Amino acid sequence: MKRIFIGVLAFALLLVAGWAEESSLTDEEMPEEDGALIPRELLFGNPDKITVRTSPDGSRISYLAPKDGVLNVWVGPIDDPGAAEPVTNDTYRGIRTYSWAYTNEHILYLQDKDGDENWRIYSVNLSGGEIRDLTPFEDVQARIEKVSPNFPEEIIVGLNDRDPEYHDLYRLNIETGKMTLIQENREFLDFDIDEDYRVRFATKMTSDGGAEIFKPTEDGWEIFSDIPPEDMITTGSVGFNKTGEILYMVDSRGRNTAALFAMDTVTGEETLIAEDPNADFSGWMRHPTDLNVQAVAFTYERKHWLVIDDSVADDLAFLKTVDDGDVEVVSRSLDDKTWIVVYVVDDGPFRYYRYDSEKKEAEFLFTNRRDLEDEPFAKMMIPVVIRSRDGLDLVSYYTLPLGSDRDGDDRPEEPLPLVLFVHGGPWSRDVWDYNPIHQWLANRGYAVFSVNFRGSTGFGKDFANAGNLEWGAKMHDDLIDAVDWAVGEGIADPDRVAIMGGSYGGYATLAGLTFTPEVFACGVDIVGPSNLTSLIETIPPYWQPEIELLATRMGDHRTEEGRRLLIERSPLNHVDEIERPLLIGQGANDPRVNQNESDQIVGAMQERGIPVTYVLYPDEGHGFARPENRISFYAVAEAFLSEHLGGRFEPVGDDFENSTITVPVGAEEVPGLEEALSA
Repeated sequence: MKRIFIGVLAFALLLVAGWAEESSLTDEEMPEEDGALIPRELLFGNPDKITVRTSPDGSRISYLAPKDGVLNVWVGPIDDPGAAEPVTNDTYRGIRTYSWAYTNEHILYLQDKDGDENWRIYSVNLSGGEIRDLTPFEDVQARIEKVSPNFPEEIIVGLNDRDPEYHDLYRLNIETGKMTLIQENREFLDFDIDEDYRVRFATKMTSDGGAEIFKPTEDGWEIFSDIPPEDMITTGSVGFNKTGEILYMVDSRGRNTAALFAMDTVTGEETLIAEDPNADFSGWMRHPTDLNVQAVAFTYERKHWLVIDDSVADDLAFLKTVDDGDVEVVSRSLDDKTWIVVYVVDDGPFRYYRYDSEKKEAEFLFTNRRDLEDEPFAKMMIPVVIRSRDGLDLVSYYTLPLGSDRDGDDRPEEPLPLVLFVHGGPWSRDVWDYNPIHQWLANRGYAVFSVNFRGSTGFGKDFANAGNLEWGAKMHDDLIDAVDWAVGEGIADPDRVAIMGGSYGGYATLAGLTFTPEVFACGVDIVGPSNLTSLIETIPPYWQPEIELLATRMGDHRTEEGRRLLIERSPLNHVDEIERPLLIGQGANDPRVNQNESDQIVGAMQERGIPVTYVLYPDEGHGFARPENRISFYAVAEAFLSEHLGGRFEPVGDDFENSTITVPVGAEEVPGLEEALSA
């Protein structure tokens, strides 16, 4: 019953970047304070260093950094990060997910092939340098299910090698590659495994969109508890305590917001640890070996922490004085002496520190993007709560270009072209932080708006459930209400509003141009579904165990009524309504929103003589992982937006170099695109 954040349409990957001719705005029209264009390469290229961690014994530091232009894992002495060297050798796609094994001598990382999400697990032996593919299986998705210091050389992995719908559990030796089956899975969505590698609970979805929690017995499984449908995406487990007697639960049952509880694994009795009346649990700190809860985070407009264990109160108080921004402790050694801390601001790169918890001293390490340290960023992510037409509070964030708000009242001196950037999921949320898309668009002269529409998570189950069966309906109304608010406040020019987003945000873009064609001047859809029926019918097999979740929250494709709803809410079936320019970006290997979703709507538009520009990458999946592809797409998007909204843009230069960009349809619709492709 692990907490289900539903990866279903989550847009977790970074996207892409841009080029063009001269801005259609004159120097007199652009505020002087806007300054030079920040190069797309700096915003969307590889970071210098990211995902910084300490080894379990605190002797070494690791991070992701480019090697020959491709992200790899680097490892060095904890007291001399500059001496780090690459320990992996990815030469194409780049590594995005890794962790230390508790041996202190192994790095574990995941990699797929061209975005197909059939992840393989690799182990790097730091002593000898050997890299071992631990799961060398074709068309199989591997998952790391559990890592424990009690068994440094072994991990628990899930493989859907026997049945593509279900992941069996294996005990895997990371040094030898030996694998032992510990749990065959023919029905369960996921498992809870304790520090001793005992399978303690299993979760299975029910036909109404809820779940039953099972506990193993000598004869099989018995029902231990259940999660009602209305609590399904706001309730689940997040880990055991050291003894395994307590399971920590994020739970919204019997309440609205999801609070953190300690559940007795024998009786099921829960004890409240932390709660917030307005926001769901959004993070925690635990002691690295005792596994007791030390602090809990909640995020409404901004993240805030509640100290649970007084032993870290002084540490957290001190860390607040070290640097500006929101403090995140991202890694701790097992002896708890060494912490890796990152400071997040909305107008600059991440700042990493090494913290000595005994001496109460913090040493600055580096930022994640050195070249951005002195760039003219906007003070972005101004939080605002908008009231929807039917009375819901929509926590939103917007960014204004530098120089557009001279009197500091969070309003521009005159209405600006605006880009409504819609988050993916839709069961996720926008937060206050450094957002490269906001900064990129603001630097080009646009106001940028992100709204947590109904169905977004983090604001209680009532708000999340208000989005049930409301794709393209009330969820879309919330986006329109946000635009109307921005126009009414003098932020947005109503004739120059674009809609843009990835995954669900891509769907929202297509819905915007079909259901409300008069509102938006143009749209940019990135890996968005156009046909909700075919979307559900072509989900990856390993999503089938949670199909009831999609059926109850989107529409049930197996019933006549459900299919009618899905057909009605599918932008593909309203193509005739499109009046404004559309740019579509797609990865050919996307297992979530497959290429046919874009092909269908592009084909329908071509049949009707409606212009569309279609950018396709043969080596990408759900989003654009390779920086060369990200940058090339944002180059196209930047020219497209400039043409239709009138913002500034950067010439393409060499932004297509080493990209696999193809434009099967509509290159002539974007100024300069045909020339750039043929250069």
